[in-house]
Amino acid sequence: MFTGLIREIAKVESFSNSKLTILSKLHPKIGDSIAINGACLTVVETSPSSFSVELSPESQKILAIENYHDKVHIEPAMKLSDRLEGHILQGHIDCLGEVVKIEKNGNSFDYYISIPKEYAKFLVPKGSIAVDGVSLTINDVKENTFRLTIIPHTIENTLIKNYKIGTRVNIETDMFARYIYHMFKKEKKTTWEDIDRITALW
Repeated sequence: MFTGLIREIAKVESFSNSKLTILSKLHPKIGDSIAINGACLTVVETSPSSFSVELSPESQKILAIENYHDKVHIEPAMKLSDRLEGHILQGHIDCLGEVVKIEKNGNSFDYYISIPKEYAKFLVPKGSIAVDGVSLTINDVKENTFRLTIIPHTIENTLIKNYKIGTRVNIETDMFARYIYHMFKKEKKTTWEDIDRITALW
């Protein structure tokens, strides 16, 4: 599990075939899970200044792989003792989004991102979403597009500052929205047991 709080913007040392090597201040162990641009990947090699992960063909197919050649967002898996300051993420990328509009909004910027229509049902106004692993709050939803208002601190401390019209990004929708959707989709009638299960998720 992850929180969507970026711990480091790290530099890609190399990406050849399926192996991605990252120059990082982190010192993970082989087998550790690390979210890179929001995707949970497993450490397969380490050195004093870097670590490597392996991307399967399926991972390379679903990720915005063009964003894995320069700088990337890094977040190690959370510990049970960690504070939960963002929102709960699994590191499982649902789909790719595309930045379609950027507008200045006072001291902040509004980013409009489109996603495939089949994932729009998981978007909730004022709900959570992860964009390239960054935990963010959705302001508005319109059909298959959502709006984020990003404050200067977040822009300067993430790779969001490099986003342009047409930039593709990794999207993980809210885990609870997915669970609740599938729960009600399968059940014709809501029971107290259903309500207890939903409550237990929170």
